[in-house]
Parts: sequence; C-alpha cells; structure tokens
Amino acid sequence: MEMIEIVGLAAGVCTSSSVLPQLITTIRKKKAAQVSTAMFVVMLAGNALWVYYGIEKNDIPIIATNTFTVCLNIAMLILKFKYKV
Repeated sequence: MEMIEIVGLAAGVCTSSSVLPQLITTIRKKKAAQVSTAMFVVMLAGNALWVYYGIEKNDIPIIATNTFTVCLNIAMLILKFKYKV
C-alpha cells in the first residue's frame, strides 16, 4: 500500500467517524428530535455518489471509507425515525 493510500484512508476515517458522536448520543439518550433528517439524507446521497466514484476509479480508500459512512448515515436515519419524539 502506497503512502498516499494510507493518507486517503486516514482522511476518510476522520471524516467518516465524524458521524459517530451524534449516533452514540442518539443511542444513549433515545432522542433524535433535534437531528436534521435533511442533512443526513444529503450526506447519504453524497457518500453514495463517492462510493460510485471510487468504484469507477478503483480507489479502495474512497470506496471503503464512504461505504462505512453510508452505513452510519443509514443507521442515523433509522434512529431518527425510531426516536423521533
């Protein structure tokens, strides 16, 4: 693995994990009324497009980190509807 791929993975992990604090807070408090559905839908669409782009470019760091983020965004949206009150 080249150094630039390691940098790409590190950058992707940092940006992908930015969703984790909100996800953890929502799970702990079982409240999601203040969570913006629109923001997570837009992020989900953007990350899904990044996955497609990564597949077309055969870029593993882009594919891996954005697939992880797509999963986190879906989890957050599920929690948003589960704990909407």
